[in-house]
Amino acid sequence: MSVDVVTFGCRLNAAESEVIRREAERAGFRDTVVINTCAVTAEAVRQARQTIRALRRERPQAKIVVTGCAAQTEPQTFVAMTEADQVIGNAEKLSAAAWAQARQAFGLADAPKAIVNDIMAVRETAAHLVDAFAGRARAFVQVQNGCDHRCTFCVIPYGRGNSRSVPMGAVVDDVRRLTGNGYREVVLTGVDITAYGADLPGAPKLGTLVRQILKHVPELHRLRLSSIDSVEADAELLDALAQHARLMPHLHLSLQSGDDLILKRMKRRHSRRDAVEFCNTVRRLRPDVVFGADLIAGFPTETEAMFRNSLDLVEACGLTLLHVFPFSPRPGTPAARMPQLPRAVVKERAQRLRRCGAAALSRHLDGEVGATRRVLTESSDIGRTEQFTQVKLAALVESGEILDLKMASHDGRQLLAA
Repeated sequence: MSVDVVTFGCRLNAAESEVIRREAERAGFRDTVVINTCAVTAEAVRQARQTIRALRRERPQAKIVVTGCAAQTEPQTFVAMTEADQVIGNAEKLSAAAWAQARQAFGLADAPKAIVNDIMAVRETAAHLVDAFAGRARAFVQVQNGCDHRCTFCVIPYGRGNSRSVPMGAVVDDVRRLTGNGYREVVLTGVDITAYGADLPGAPKLGTLVRQILKHVPELHRLRLSSIDSVEADAELLDALAQHARLMPHLHLSLQSGDDLILKRMKRRHSRRDAVEFCNTVRRLRPDVVFGADLIAGFPTETEAMFRNSLDLVEACGLTLLHVFPFSPRPGTPAARMPQLPRAVVKERAQRLRRCGAAALSRHLDGEVGATRRVLTESSDIGRTEQFTQVKLAALVESGEILDLKMASHDGRQLLAA
């Protein structure tokens, strides 16, 4: 048995897990499980630790290596776990040299358990040249890493470093290669992809990159964006959405709250009005667009009236697919030092926000019944429409196909194809 990777968190982690598997195997690791962790919430870290303990019980002879954002932000947590053999930082996890060093050090009595360096010292991000993504119907291409912003609730910049972009030509080549390998859909990923290009010569924007991909890889069927910050979306990106059907009509927005004072305390750079106007503008340009969003419930100092502004934002923006996070104080962040709400209040508000999201999704599904949609099959019986709505297929098919299917009904969570 070679290297297995257990991935937590975002699409960027999913993309990087393929690099991790490749580099660990090339370095000579065998019978190894790598845990690629997420640090966005305390719950994500807890789940990673729980998984590490379970894996040690299930595979007592395997090597267990911990990496990812949580390994970068709190390496001592995992160094202290007897179940973990090694801890590797977020920059090191993509480095052939770091994996070779880890392999040489493994088992040596005087070798450090952790190889975690200063992520803020990393200045560049290169294309990773992944040829395939095991078990996935769509391919992920990292275009950017890190974040220059310092939202008061967020620990991710300390796990990912400052914003840095992959050169545009390398991204286009990566997309072309993956398309040639049979992938019909490619997802552009990063920590803050709408910050793309600021560190590159000429400071190209994300919209420029998107246009270059669509122009130079005409054989690509579908191009999709991961989470974006609407306040950074450039005019060329909006033009591309309006003009190119191959750019998928689904945007996942980092909104976090619908209340202006909470947004200020979060150190976000948009207002409630900005969010609503952005959604209205995009919907005029691309009427079939569907919006998802990240929203935090129970941020410190949030009153019931402030929370209702977040509930109301779902309808004001026409949101359909919500990722709801109960506020989780992360050590070292300003929000962790603010007056906290009782955990019961935080959880109750998260439940209400999820119910609001479920109702919004159900309304969207109602409107899809009877329509014919182009569906990318993710597995033998599940697919996604261009708007990223999940579809249960009526018959078993090959993964990675694009089919025109009529939507017969839905079950409140997904569409059911005829």
